[in-house]
Amino acid sequence: MSSAWLLPEHIADVLPAQARHIEELRRELTDVARSYGFELVMPPLLEHIESLLSGTGRALDLKTFKLVDQLSGRTLGVRADSTPQVARIDAHLLNRVGVTRLCYCGPVLHALPSGTSATREPLQFGAEIYGHGGLEADLEVQDLALDCLRRAGMAGVLLDLGDARIVRGVLAGVVADVQQLAAVHSALAAKDLAALRDLAAGFSPEVRAALQALAGLYGGIEVLDIARRALPQRPLIRAALDDLQWLATHVNEAHPEVSVAFDLADIGGNGYYSGARFTAYMAGSTNAVARGGRYDEVGAVFGRNRPAVGFSLDLKELAALAPPKPLHAAIRAPWAEDSALRSKVRSLREQGETVVGVLPGHEHEGQEFACDRELVQVNADWAVRPL
Repeated sequence: MSSAWLLPEHIADVLPAQARHIEELRRELTDVARSYGFELVMPPLLEHIESLLSGTGRALDLKTFKLVDQLSGRTLGVRADSTPQVARIDAHLLNRVGVTRLCYCGPVLHALPSGTSATREPLQFGAEIYGHGGLEADLEVQDLALDCLRRAGMAGVLLDLGDARIVRGVLAGVVADVQQLAAVHSALAAKDLAALRDLAAGFSPEVRAALQALAGLYGGIEVLDIARRALPQRPLIRAALDDLQWLATHVNEAHPEVSVAFDLADIGGNGYYSGARFTAYMAGSTNAVARGGRYDEVGAVFGRNRPAVGFSLDLKELAALAPPKPLHAAIRAPWAEDSALRSKVRSLREQGETVVGVLPGHEHEGQEFACDRELVQVNADWAVRPL
């Protein structure tokens, strides 16, 4: 029989040092988003399943925990991604005419882990822009994502760019069921040429050739020129390639320390990207630290299909990769019933200082905080002196 205190697989407690690091990152990233004009929202952890999964596709459905509401008898879902919830807030609760910038930070729960070492309870931070269909919003979201990573102390960032319209343009006019198209998307993402040949056996020669070429279209900026020659000359594909060129140029100018690459066969996760998308990686790591892109159709099911672009990341994963920050300097204070001491401690804390009270009998124990000063009694007063 398992112990009652053991947690489920891929679920873990966050202990003080790591929790402090995560919380510091959360504050810094929300401050970065606020500096761009993003407003904080807090969607609920669970809601009716038909609202939670509206327009998101099967991938998110499989990640979502489902339960029965004891009050209504309806099926509820625990959110596995906050983006559909923020789209609902924009569409139904705010209902603004112009541009709306929203950010959020909260836990999400996955029914299945995304990898062997992945948590099923990420702490998702994200930001969304609604109401502007131009590339200016795409660039702003990419700038914000990269500024957040820089604020976290991440170096050696690789930004991988793609566009869902390229695969959509190649497959335009193809007659196939949903399962077959999903299999084609998976084979493209995996660069599985043999699977692509089998899946596309009934497609036209032009589409078969384009799919084979598309699987090899990843790498540096030269990939865009190769794609212009290798892929069908269709307006949707040309527009996507031109947009990627524009975005890459501006990212290189504003973030010269970031490497930019392309993967034109990848349409992104969760099945809701409709245009340019991006994934940020750290040098030497195959796990993404941030994902984002354009998903103009995400609000359609809520009756308000307006432009949308955003990104998200897992703060727990980011904290595990980001260099730890130095401990905050603190003041050590003895315990006493002296009213002057207690008043001094309150005054220091109101000034923003961390004052760690040493409880009786624990004078020699270590602390999570770096105490570089202490409160000592000088005559009838209490003063701070260096340790």
